[in-house]
Amino acid sequence: MAKPSMSEKSEQLRALHLTGHPLILVNAWDAVSARIIEELGFPAIATTSAGVAWVEGYADGQRISRDHMLARVERIARAVRVPVTADLEGGYGSTVQNAMQTASGAIRAGAVGLNFEDGQAQGAALIDMDRQIERIGAMRSVAGEHGVNLVINARTDVFLANVGSSDAWRLEEAIRRGNHYLKAGADCIFVPGVSDEATIAALVSAIPGPLNILASAKAPSIDRLRALGVARVSVGSGAIGYALAKFRNAAILLRDGGSFDFLGERMSHADMDALFPSD
Repeated sequence: MAKPSMSEKSEQLRALHLTGHPLILVNAWDAVSARIIEELGFPAIATTSAGVAWVEGYADGQRISRDHMLARVERIARAVRVPVTADLEGGYGSTVQNAMQTASGAIRAGAVGLNFEDGQAQGAALIDMDRQIERIGAMRSVAGEHGVNLVINARTDVFLANVGSSDAWRLEEAIRRGNHYLKAGADCIFVPGVSDEATIAALVSAIPGPLNILASAKAPSIDRLRALGVARVSVGSGAIGYALAKFRNAAILLRDGGSFDFLGERMSHADMDALFPSD
């Protein structure tokens, strides 16, 4: 069976953003993690920029190059049939041209959606809102030129970067930016760094588009997020962080003379190979 076209997959991804029925994204960092997620029945794959950077030997924060990141995105997109949305940080540069190059590169890599943040790689200040609006609009235009209705998940780091003097100011600014980003051509607004129900409810109420929340140990349950009207929940770097914590624990156990019992919990060699059929 042939894979769906890029246009078909972009519409599949967009249709999954339903208020009160959140799209749960267990962010992948390579082809095998993406295939495991797909095999479990998740309808879309999101990448983690931090996870990709770490496995490629870089710290998070746009220290990996655009081309290096997109090469990993392309391998993931080739490995799965479901739509892929790529975390492409701040576009790998602050100019409109950088944003256009990133959107074009994402589509060429096989992604039909992308995360695009207004946080800057260094420091707590956010990129000027008017410039970010222009950059989102440019991404939308580039997507049209490629004939792919790219799903743009516009992220504002107001809370994550702890910008401003109070949570009340941050909420107002996140709403202001979110509304302008939607008008500029974004499809979904991502506000990482919030976990209390009152703030999430206020964001859902004041932003007239799908809201994406970053999962954390303090975040409400999926059922509560559904009731609050959240449309998308990302695990971000949490999944690879959890996997690597388990790996580290196993290594510590062996270093300290423990048993091999943990190997009874591994995925079998045959199951791993089956994720990548030879045909």
